[in-house]
Amino acid sequence: MKISRIAGSFLLGAMVSCAMAAPMEQPCPSEVKNLPTGTTCWAGQDEMGAYYWIAKPKEWNGNLVLHSHGGPALGKLPKAERAIADFDRWSIWVRSGSALAVTSYRQGGVEVMAAAEDTARLLPLATSVLGKTNKVILHGQSWGGGVAARAAEVDGPFSKISPKLDGVLLTNSLLAGGTKAYDFRLDLRVVWQAVCENHPRANEVRYPLWQGLPKDAKLMKKEDLTQRVNECLGLDKPESERTAKQKDNLKTIVNVIKIPEKNIQAHLTWATNHFQDIVWNRLDGRNPFGNENVKYVGSSNDDALNKKVLRYKADPKAVADFAKDADPTGNIALPMVSINAVNDPTVFVEIADFWKQKVEKAGKGANLVQTFANDNQHSYISDVHYVSIMNGLLEWINTKKKPTAHSIAKQCQSLDAKWDTSDCRFLPEFKPQPLSSRVPIR
Repeated sequence: MKISRIAGSFLLGAMVSCAMAAPMEQPCPSEVKNLPTGTTCWAGQDEMGAYYWIAKPKEWNGNLVLHSHGGPALGKLPKAERAIADFDRWSIWVRSGSALAVTSYRQGGVEVMAAAEDTARLLPLATSVLGKTNKVILHGQSWGGGVAARAAEVDGPFSKISPKLDGVLLTNSLLAGGTKAYDFRLDLRVVWQAVCENHPRANEVRYPLWQGLPKDAKLMKKEDLTQRVNECLGLDKPESERTAKQKDNLKTIVNVIKIPEKNIQAHLTWATNHFQDIVWNRLDGRNPFGNENVKYVGSSNDDALNKKVLRYKADPKAVADFAKDADPTGNIALPMVSINAVNDPTVFVEIADFWKQKVEKAGKGANLVQTFANDNQHSYISDVHYVSIMNGLLEWINTKKKPTAHSIAKQCQSLDAKWDTSDCRFLPEFKPQPLSSRVPIR
């Protein structure tokens, strides 16, 4: 697999003074809202060029949360603003008493182990300014959940760093690995082309859709893809103003691919620009995605659809190389607590079943507790859910008594008055269906 190399860049004037050096105390970013009064912040750029922020509340409980963010953004250079955005989104950890460290990663693009290494480098940086910690928790969100899972593996990047991790928290995490989690996005590209015939257009260069885009093509801009989506589906119009063809096209995409209409463009974007990054920047132009035997169902004429969709055979070596980087093994010898929104439109809840099986196959099933929330958001569920799963994880670490989905749900109802317990929406009886019920096996 090709490994990207980057040169450090100096972005955001507030961080220039501490680039490539030890963390330096800085005013906390104004973009981060609702930080506790008296919070201390440090910032810098690590030896590989990744930007980072570290925050400690005045009333610190001694715990440290290291965050692996999702996305990922694209591009060769790190973006300082990405670390600030994650600091803002996950300020819940500071507001609930822990120190927090976030990283931009050294680069953009779909390279999981590089991001895992970047997250691991946060730990000595954070402890250099915080001093002795109580418990160290690794938190991964979305694509960053896969990053965290790889980082925490028995022989992963954190195995070589002190102090040691105490536990892992996974929120709406992409844990099926690159070789399974993106199959539906190839399905979206081929069904889209069969139905819409405009990505690529008839007058544009033809290319295998698994490439995302041709090698030297520029990233497709949002406006360009929006135009194609609106031409085919009419999403810029009320339903009453869409043509019969647009309504039928939309119904086909939603029913066959099993994604909400509001998320179609986001998934199409990923299957365009991120596929290009995977294929050309990580796999030297080889194909990790296939659909040669997939039967697509849910349209008004499945036979006609299946005859029309383009078929591709994955390169086994490309699949193996992609898996080596992007597929978590489940071999994590630490307490893990996860939460998934049951109607997450980005990371399907069925991936939680895949992850459970993966962890059990690795012989680590006793280390995993899964929880589920009655929610349809991907990026953030709610404060009370995160506080509850963190409390459950910490209690497990401290007492050696494993929590359950029921005990965590019950704990949510008895949180301190500062938290809105009326928002507790845990579903302790929920069991996700197999991933194969959502995405065709291949």
